[in-house]
Amino acid sequence: MDGYPEVPALTTLAPNPPPPNLIARLRGLPPRARWGMIGAILLTIAIVVFLVIFDWNWFRGPLGRFASARLDREVVITGDLRVHPWSFSPKAEALGVRIAQPDWAAKADPKGSPAGTPMAKVDRIAVQIKLLPLLKGDVILPLLAVDRPDVRLLRDGSGKANWTFGDPNAPKTPLKLPAIQHFIINDGQLRYEDQQRDVFFLGTVNSNEHATADGRGRFVLEGKGQLNRSPFTALVTGGPLLNISPNRPYPFDARVDAGSTHVLAKGDITKPFNLGLFETQLSVSGTDLNRLYALTGLTLPNTPPYKISGHLTRNGQRFDFKKLNGRIGDSDVSGDLFVLTGRERPYLEADLQSRRLDFDDLGSLVGAAPATGRGETASAGQKVEAAQRDATQRLLPDATLQVERVKAMDAKVKYRALAVNAPNLPLQKVRLDLTLEKGVLTMDPIAFTFSRGDLAGKVRLDANPKVPRTDLDLRLTNAKLEDFITIKNDGKPAVEGGVMARAKLTGYGNSVHRAASTANGQVTLVSPKGQIRQAFAELLGVNASKGLLLLLSKSDKETSVRCAVADFNVKDGVMTSNQIVADTGVVLARGKGTIDLQNERMDLRIDGDSKKPRLVRLFIPITIKGPFMSPKVGLETGGAVAQGGIAAALGAFVSPLAAILPFVTGGEAKDADCASLVAEARSDGAPVKVAQTTPAKVKK
Repeated sequence: MDGYPEVPALTTLAPNPPPPNLIARLRGLPPRARWGMIGAILLTIAIVVFLVIFDWNWFRGPLGRFASARLDREVVITGDLRVHPWSFSPKAEALGVRIAQPDWAAKADPKGSPAGTPMAKVDRIAVQIKLLPLLKGDVILPLLAVDRPDVRLLRDGSGKANWTFGDPNAPKTPLKLPAIQHFIINDGQLRYEDQQRDVFFLGTVNSNEHATADGRGRFVLEGKGQLNRSPFTALVTGGPLLNISPNRPYPFDARVDAGSTHVLAKGDITKPFNLGLFETQLSVSGTDLNRLYALTGLTLPNTPPYKISGHLTRNGQRFDFKKLNGRIGDSDVSGDLFVLTGRERPYLEADLQSRRLDFDDLGSLVGAAPATGRGETASAGQKVEAAQRDATQRLLPDATLQVERVKAMDAKVKYRALAVNAPNLPLQKVRLDLTLEKGVLTMDPIAFTFSRGDLAGKVRLDANPKVPRTDLDLRLTNAKLEDFITIKNDGKPAVEGGVMARAKLTGYGNSVHRAASTANGQVTLVSPKGQIRQAFAELLGVNASKGLLLLLSKSDKETSVRCAVADFNVKDGVMTSNQIVADTGVVLARGKGTIDLQNERMDLRIDGDSKKPRLVRLFIPITIKGPFMSPKVGLETGGAVAQGGIAAALGAFVSPLAAILPFVTGGEAKDADCASLVAEARSDGAPVKVAQTTPAKVKK
């Protein structure tokens, strides 16, 4: 048609004929292929029908036996087993799950649980898993719900725990859970008994999602009950679980209140919910660091009230607590530490220091009740202990050493105090290196730096024997008497001069007082030379004609101290004097007596002999008797002591010095003026004849 395209006939627009139906296709296949196809279709239909009508409870027995073999104890499912497989997030539920105790648990806890009580029983466990993330190796649970679980955890005295499944000797690893998007615990009951740590908890546990004002919601895990008969609460909150991913950190806040101990944490679980990888800013406070043992298993010293904070990181079995900072009692503390777990005994290593140490806080480390004066920090219980100490007039602490705790941990600690607040002592610095290994605690060195002089040495405590043993060896060197004896007249010390000492003791007992009560060894103090107010020198024998008049006149006249020695032999807690002698320019004083460390009492007597002629020669022995905390100085007035006997006294005094000085000085004997004692005493006092003793022999 005139330039227009030709329209095709209507017959060419008819639709194609329909494809042959399934039966027609099957007929067109070869016989073998046709029967194979028919079999596959019938099998598929059979599987679908089977799954629809299948009773999953048929699997309760095999599943329980499989779990029993894996956990090495009986596991049964007494209720229904329900499975919902038709989803990309299939779901399974088990009702009435029971997990039995291991065989040894019934013997370890004969009274704590009725016979046959399982380790755990749960009314319902529901779990759902996403299939597609599994293709990438990620395990994500849209739901984990546990209804009314009743769990009883037990660890016996040997360390066996009923929550350890399989090989008990296998390496311990941190708990690692998959990412859970909805985690529910309804009406959980928890009983936890740790016979090794002497810890008992009984309480409830619940968790769920809670709505928030912004509509996002938050995860809440709560626990409450009693820990060792003290109130316990724990609250862990985090962001909404719905969008949780195994590849993103999960933020959380936690608060734990266990009696007087309070823990606050704010941080992230690096890979949810791998509890072996997290970091948090941590703050801990309480009345005594020792009480953290129930929560941490770490053997920490007794302390006054404390508050410390720092950054805590966990990487597997290692916990690092860095930038630690806070106060213990009235002392500041800072530094770093780390703890290794998963070993036979936890291991702690720390490097700590105080810019200013309050000396009263140091005594609590050995069980002494802290000072309770104005401005001192102490808990209510510690104030009661201090009141009992003051009422009984006890000086040596009698707090019992927690032997099992000492043997339950290893440690290496370095501590430095750069300044010390010690009102009654010229103490400036403290240095301590401590190691604890297999129940043996060693402080080497333990050193105190005074304004002049040092007290340093080694202390070793072995907690392994039935009765712990303590060995102590301390030396005082290059110190000054006037720094310790504070009697003054118009600002001038009554006594001046050098002093050195040594104590070498071995004692047995589980407290400082009990170890001292059984101590054996030697204690020696030497003052090589110095000055003393003549009035006090005269009163070493109470010279009625001179000393009292000088004191009444407030005379500051001085006389020399040629040498003074106090040497004690210690046996079964009693210090018995070998030598107590002080030679001054005017009086030679000799003493004797005992110091009872068990009863904390002293009984000493000092006799004085004048070296110069006196008009009145009334010398009355001085006695020092009574408890350590309040000794009484008195006069023995039974009769006057005649002047004389100086030669015999000097002979008895000088001869033992050759043995005493090397024991005390450790090399400083060259500074002692004791060698010239006899010669100078002869020239300054009344004529003295010393038999069988010459200066040459004295110098040896």
